[in-house]
Order: sequence, then structure tokens, then C-alpha cells
Amino acid sequence: MKAFISLAFLPVILAAAPAADPYLWLEAVEGQRALQQVGAWNAETEAALTRTPRFEQDRARAKAILDDAAQIAQPDDVLGDRVLNLWRDAAHPRGLWRVAALDGYAAGKPQWRTLIDVDALGKAEGKSWVWHGASCLEPDYARCLVRLSPGGTDAQVVREFDLASGRFVEDGFVLPAAKGDATWVTRDTLLVATDWGRGSLTTSGYPRIAKLWTRGTPLSAARTVHESPASAVEVDVAGFVDAERRWPMVTVGRSFFDRDRSLVMPDGRLVPLGLPQGADVQAVIGGRAVARLNRAVGDFPVGSLVAWSLRDIAAGRKPAGELVMAPGATQAIEEVAASDDALWVKVLDDVSGRLLALRRGADGRWASTPVALPANSTVHLDKAAGARNAAFVTVEGMLTPPTLYWIDTKQPPRAVQSLPARFDAATFDVVQRFATSKDGTRIPYFLVTRKGVTGARPALIHAYGGFRNAQTPTYLTDQPYRAGPLGLFWVEEGGAYVLANLRGGGEYGPRWHQAGLREKRQNVFDDLHAVAEDLVRTGVSEKKRIAISGRSNGGLLVGVAMQQRPDLYGAVIAGSPLEDMKRYSHLSAGASWIDEYGDPDKPADWAFISRYSPYQNVKPGVAYPPVFFYLSTKDDRVHPGHARKLAALLKANGNRVYYREYLEGGHSVGADHAEDARRAAILNAFLRKELMGLPSARP
Repeated sequence: MKAFISLAFLPVILAAAPAADPYLWLEAVEGQRALQQVGAWNAETEAALTRTPRFEQDRARAKAILDDAAQIAQPDDVLGDRVLNLWRDAAHPRGLWRVAALDGYAAGKPQWRTLIDVDALGKAEGKSWVWHGASCLEPDYARCLVRLSPGGTDAQVVREFDLASGRFVEDGFVLPAAKGDATWVTRDTLLVATDWGRGSLTTSGYPRIAKLWTRGTPLSAARTVHESPASAVEVDVAGFVDAERRWPMVTVGRSFFDRDRSLVMPDGRLVPLGLPQGADVQAVIGGRAVARLNRAVGDFPVGSLVAWSLRDIAAGRKPAGELVMAPGATQAIEEVAASDDALWVKVLDDVSGRLLALRRGADGRWASTPVALPANSTVHLDKAAGARNAAFVTVEGMLTPPTLYWIDTKQPPRAVQSLPARFDAATFDVVQRFATSKDGTRIPYFLVTRKGVTGARPALIHAYGGFRNAQTPTYLTDQPYRAGPLGLFWVEEGGAYVLANLRGGGEYGPRWHQAGLREKRQNVFDDLHAVAEDLVRTGVSEKKRIAISGRSNGGLLVGVAMQQRPDLYGAVIAGSPLEDMKRYSHLSAGASWIDEYGDPDKPADWAFISRYSPYQNVKPGVAYPPVFFYLSTKDDRVHPGHARKLAALLKANGNRVYYREYLEGGHSVGADHAEDARRAAILNAFLRKELMGLPSARP
């Protein structure tokens, strides 16, 4: 971006644009004209929101919180008797990938050895590397596949790394940047799904071909083991490991939610698992694939865990499934991990987390033992430790800093490390409430307020409502929209912060998700309106003083909500949003989401999509709430054109629009803590500017 154009020239540009979609030119991601407009909007927003002492104060404080060395070194993986971690701080914004002995780590006294300094690697290679993870080959874990993204895109480079020497393997496996992946089959063979060249991708832009690649041969010589039509969503590869062996698999996404898996046999043959439609494999334990059911199958209820024998499948037999666990009426099975002899299951119960350890008896029945963790908390199942029959689990709440626990089957949970308190929780209150949606459904939400503040105050609601993704409470300095401590800043100043659990998510399992799909999408929007109206009804806030925030699918949510209820909302934050639902399936990875939203190219589907698509529903003469769009040019999942076009259209109709497009960061819009901190400060400045009248800092 070398030159910007003034907004004063915008009408001239529009006059020369295509009549059908006057802002189609903004879909040119790296187009000079589009980037000039982005630069002008960025400059306008920076000038409006960053020139106050409060902005710099918030930015510096947010950066200090995010970079604080007193953070939990989360276990990214457990390799036998070792633990891997990616550590980010002020000196290493892109991270240090490092390893420590498991016993020392579990005792809270790790001795780390750095493997890769991501910042130094990027500088040496002239690349803006963003860490995407690594997977190492058992049993000795000497070799790893390291994934690095250029600028934070979904596309990634895969490179072979030697753990002992701490170096990339000379003449080792290397995959060029693509929206693909690889998994180990043996030390000298990879199972690969990548961009193989012209015609090798699906309509959604993901691989459709999987191949076996042998060490010492060119990638072009890899042998095809599976090929799907371009109409599939994607072909992916994965390696599940239990106490006995590695189970490499090819996954075919027939749609976004229905995926078929096949075992890759030693001779390269594929053997389909043959599991029921909607069965999603979560883990492998004792030679059994444990899958979560997204549809009822026979006597197995929707949302339950069921196991099938992989040994029987590999031998050509069709095993009967065995019930592992069925959730209760208010429950959802959210996370599953396996150690050698224990299956660890994280359950949501009215959106609060519980952890269970399940063991299979000789009679084929699974017995469940609850793990004693703090009640009314969010539980994150981090990693299982195979032969130790143990797991690492993090527990936190809105006002409770995270604590990492070591859990095994022989003793009570042991705290490994706790994050120190970042604020005085005694000055805040947090409660769970339920709003009633238009059709009578109870919608849970969490409300955080500062003690002593009475009467109506500005409120900030964050929500998502889609893709089975549950929104669970996290510590107030790390809220779920890549804006770090914005939630803390907001509540400290006297505002109310709300995390809403709308339909379309996974808070109550598949049924909760299905209630917001396709033609039922209006339920999600009604749920958000119901939460906002409940805040008004109970005196927490009032109309036009409620801000709404959402990212990705949540950006679509708030884009719709502000149009449906401009009388209710006073400000909108839309991150990496979908907004043009007429063209979404033709932009970036949009075609993969047709199961969620419907196909706008089919008249029957467009009939219900058109009723809410934000870009098509801007009405001249209507004053919409001021909106802040934030996104990344490098987002190769949700196309930047969505936010760009809606911003232009809203501005042309006289609405107040703030816009910040970051060059890097990808879909998560956060390549490092410096960007996250600056975003927290600028969003707080936006909310303060548009929702005036915050209560005094003192009650």
C-alpha cells in the first residue's frame, strides 16, 4: 500500500463500477484500487480513535497483560516422556517452540530446550512465519512435521524436523504452501493431501486427492490412494495413535458436517470404516474408533459416543457399535481425548464444564468416573498422556484465572500451574441467566458487571451461533474475539459484558446446532435479540446502549442483527465477517459452508437467505448503528470482500462506519500480541465513543 485515495473521490469511482454490484471491485484482494480504498478507510479509523491518552493507556496495558511472562505454558503435545509448548512473549511475538521432560513439567518445574525460534527463523528466511503446529512420529518421536503459515493464512508449509538435533532435516519431506496437510504412515512414508496442481482442488479450494509419498522420491511421484470429485468439500488426512499402533486415515468431507473415513493399510489399500452418516471420529483407544453421533442411529441417541472395532473393519468385518456414553437432556459432549486405557470426555451441562474418565470393562461396557474439578467452570481438555493414562486439563471462569491440572486415574487432580489474577475479582459479579426467544426457547447467557454500579448501563454482547461451536466463558482478560482484555476494560469502566449461547452453536449438542441451520437461521437472530431485550427488561441496559460483537459467522450474525433491530443496538463490532450471502459460496472457502447456510444459487435456498443477507438488505434512509469492521487482507477463509463491500455500501448511505484491515493475521486477525493489544484499545475507543454515558469508575 504505497498510496491512498481520499474518500472524497468515492462517488467518482462508484460511477465507473458495474451496475449489478457497484462494489464488486473490492473483491480483488490485492487489487491496487481496492487496497487504496482500504488504506484510506484504515487511516480514517486510526485518526478517529487513536488520538486520545486513553487509547495509548489501553494499548500499553493490553500488551503488558498479553506479554506477561507469568502465563501458563500450555501443553501443545505430549511425546512419551516429553512435552511440547509454543511460548509467546514480548521478545518472541511469533513464539519459541520448545520441549521439556514430562515429569518436570507435570511437577511445575519444567526445564525447556528451544527447538525453533519462529521470529528468528522468519527473519533468517525472509518470511513472516506464523506457527501452525507440529506432529511427531511415535514411538521415539525423533522426527516431526512442522507447519508454518506465511502471514497467518490457512495455507501452510510442512517441513520435516529432527527433534534431537533441533534442525530441519536436510533433503527431508517438504510440502509447499497449500490448504492441505500430511500425516505419518511410517518414518519413510507420508500420507498427503495438498494442491497437486491444476484441477486437484475442490470447489471450496481444498485438496480432493490423497497420495502416499515415499522418502527419496519427488512429490510428483507420490501414489494416489484416493480421489474425490470437485463437488466434495475436502479430502483430509489424519493419524490416530493408540497403545498398539498408528491408524492413518483419509477423511472425505462429502459436506461440511458429514465426513467418511477410510483406513490406509500397509499396502496402500483403503478400507472404508463404514460408520453411520454423521458419525464423527473423535479418538482411537484399544483398537476402537470412538465417534460422536450427530444423528440418532438405531438405539444410539443423537450426541452420544459410540465405539467400533478397527481390527474388525481392517479385516473386512462389519462390527456392531457399542455405546460409550449418552449425554443427558441439558448436556453436550464437546471434547474427547484418549490415553492408553482411559477415554477423557469433556461434557457441557447448561454450558458449564465437567470432565469424565471412561474405562472399558471386559464385558464391553464403559464405566464413567467424574473427575473432581471446580464446579461452574469452563474446562478445556488439553492433551492426553498415553502410557501414563493421564491428561492435562485447564479450568477457568470469567473471574477465575486459568489453572492447568494434571489428571490421572490413580490420584486426585493436581494443579500444575495457575495464572496469577490480573484484576480484583471481588469487585465484579458474574451470573448465568436465561432469556426467552421468540419461539419460547430458553437461551442461556453469562453476565459480568461491576459491583456497586446500579441502573441501566452500556452493555457489550459477544455471540457466535453457528457451526456447532459452543461459546464457553473464559477469563475476562482473554475474551473470544481476538481482542484480549477488551472485556475487562469494559466491565472496569462500569459496562456490562455478556457472552450469549445462541442456537446454531454446540452448547446443547447437535439439536442446538440444527435448530439454527439453513431456513432456521432466523432462530439465531431471534435468540440474540432476546438476550438484548432481556438486558433491557431486567434494567441492566437500555435500547441503543447495547453493543453486539461477533467474528466470522458471528460477524454475519451482528451484520444481520443491526439491520433487523436498529432500534435496539447502539454499536456493532464485526470481525472477519460474512456479509454478502448471495456470493459467499463463490468467495474463498465459502462453498464448504453450504450445509450451514444453504446454496444461494438455488432459488429455493436464496428465498430464505435473501431475507437476511446483510449486503442485500441495506435500506436507504435507515440509520443503522455505527459499525466497526476488522479483518485481515491475508484471510483466505472468509474473503475480505464481504466486509469491504458492506462498509462501502453503508457509508454511501450515510451510516457511520469504522474499518481496520490488517495486512497479516489470516482469519484469526492476530499474528502477534502487539496487533491483539492495539485492537483491544481501538475497539474500546470505538465503544466509548459510540456508547456515551458509561457509569463513573467509582460506584
